Amino acid sequence: MADEPATAAKQGRPSMTAAMRSSSFLREHQQYRPPTKPENHYGIDTVVEDLQTTTISPPREAAPATTFKGIPSAENPPTIVDSGLSHQLSHPNCTPLAGGITDRLIATLFYKSNLPRISNAIPSPMRQSSPQGGQSPTRSIAAATDPSSSTTDLPPTMAPTASLDSFPMEPPANEPEPLDHLYGSNVSPMCIAAFLHLMSTFPLPAGSNDLSSSHRCLKLDHSHPGDKNERHPTVVELTLSPAPRADYLPLADLRKHEMIYRFEREWNVDVALRADTLWRRYPRLVVFDMDSTLITQEVIDLLAATIKDPPDLAARVADITHRAMMGELEFEGAFRERVKLLTGLPGNLFDELRPVLNVTEGVRPLIKALKRLGVKTAVLSGGFLPLTSWLAKELGIDYAHANEVYIDETSGKLTGEVKGRIVGAERKRELLIEIAEKEGISLEQVVAVGDGANDLLMMEAAGLGVAWNAKPRVQMEASARLNGDTLLDLLYLFGFTQEEIRHLTA
Repeated sequence: MADEPATAAKQGRPSMTAAMRSSSFLREHQQYRPPTKPENHYGIDTVVEDLQTTTISPPREAAPATTFKGIPSAENPPTIVDSGLSHQLSHPNCTPLAGGITDRLIATLFYKSNLPRISNAIPSPMRQSSPQGGQSPTRSIAAATDPSSSTTDLPPTMAPTASLDSFPMEPPANEPEPLDHLYGSNVSPMCIAAFLHLMSTFPLPAGSNDLSSSHRCLKLDHSHPGDKNERHPTVVELTLSPAPRADYLPLADLRKHEMIYRFEREWNVDVALRADTLWRRYPRLVVFDMDSTLITQEVIDLLAATIKDPPDLAARVADITHRAMMGELEFEGAFRERVKLLTGLPGNLFDELRPVLNVTEGVRPLIKALKRLGVKTAVLSGGFLPLTSWLAKELGIDYAHANEVYIDETSGKLTGEVKGRIVGAERKRELLIEIAEKEGISLEQVVAVGDGANDLLMMEAAGLGVAWNAKPRVQMEASARLNGDTLLDLLYLFGFTQEEIRHLTA
C-alpha cells in the first residue's frame, strides 16, 4: 500500500503530444475545416516539443534554375487554386447554340442634366421644388410645355385621358424623392444597381432562373476636365439576358410600366428599352418632324407674330398650335383655322423667315453622321413647304414633305387656303411608308423623331419612335424619350459611344 503513491508520482503530469492536436487553437476550434486540404504548416509548439527527435541533415545541392516559360513541368508544376468560380467559354451574352434564339434586352439610361429635380423634403430657397401630386394637371402640363420651366418632361399628374368622366377620382401618388443629388448627378453605380434590382422583379421566361447583365458607359461628363480620376457617366447601355417574359409583359407594356416611370423620376433619367436585334444597330432611314424638332420654333407662330392687327392674333394662333400638338384638337382642322387667320400676309414672308429659324442643337452633326453611315433622312412637316424644302437643302436631308398654301398671283399674298392634302398624322405615316418602300428599306430599320401628337402615327409605323422634348401624350406613347440638350443623343440609341460619335462628326 505504501508503494502505490510513489508509483503514481513517477508517471508525471499527463499532456497532449503533437499528434493529438492541430497546429493552432483557431484551426482546432473553427466550425468548418476545408476537406482534403493537408496541413503543411506546423506551429511553434510542435517545433519545440519535437526538437529532441529532429536531426539536421546537410543541405542538398540546389537544382539548376530553369526559366519558367508558362508551360507546366516537373520543375514548375501547375498551381491549382480552388476559387469557387466556374470559368466557361460560353455565357448568356454569347451567340446562342444551333437552333437557339437570342433573347436580350437593351436598356439605355440617359441622365437629364438639364432637368435637375429638386428635393421635395428640403427644397432650395432659390428654386421651386419638383412637381407634386397636389398640382393640377393643367398647371403641370403648362410647366411641361414651357421652355423656361425647370421641368419639361412628363408631368407626374398627367392624366391618361382628357375626359373628366374617366379621370381617376383619387389624387395621384406623391412624387418619389430624387436620389441623384445623393449619389451623384450622373448614372451612378447605385442607379445601375437599383435598375437591375427593378428588372429582377419581372418574371423570366420558362427555363431561365438567373438574370445576367453587362453594361457600357457610352458618354462621360466632361464638365470637370481637371478631375481625371473620376468617371461620371451620363449615358449607360445595359444588356439584360434574358428579357422578361413576353407573354406576361410585352416590351410595349414594359416601357410604360409604373415602376419604370417611378425609377426615372427617382434617378432623373430617361430609360429607353429595345430588343437586342440586328436592326437596332443598323438603321437605314431616319424621319424627322420639323417644328420643335429640327428647329426650336413653330413656323406658323412666327408667321402670326408678324401680324400686328389684331394685336392678339399671335397669341390665338400659338394657343391653337399648342392644343393641336397636345392632341386636344384635330390637326387638320386646326391647321386650316390657323392658315385662315394668316390671310393677307405677303407670300415672300417665307424667304424673310429663313434667317430667323433656329436649328436645334446637334442637328447638323447628326445629319452628317447619318450620311457617313449611309442612312437616308427625311423631314415630314405639318408646316409649310417653302421653308421645309429650304431647310432640308441646307442640312443635306434627302426627302422633304410639307403643306402648300395658295398665294394670290395678283397681290402676291396668302389667300388663307391650303393646297392639296394636309400633311397631318395619317399623311405622315403614309409618306414614311412610301419613302421606305421606294428605298427598299424594312420598317424595322426606320426611326421616326417628333414632338407632337401628329407624329404618333408615323412613330408607331417605324421600328423606333423617339419623342424629342415632346408633349406629355407623346412621351407616354413613344418607344423612347430624349429630353436632353442635343439631338445628337439619338446616336446613343444605336449603341455608338462618345468616341465613335466624335469620329463620325469630325
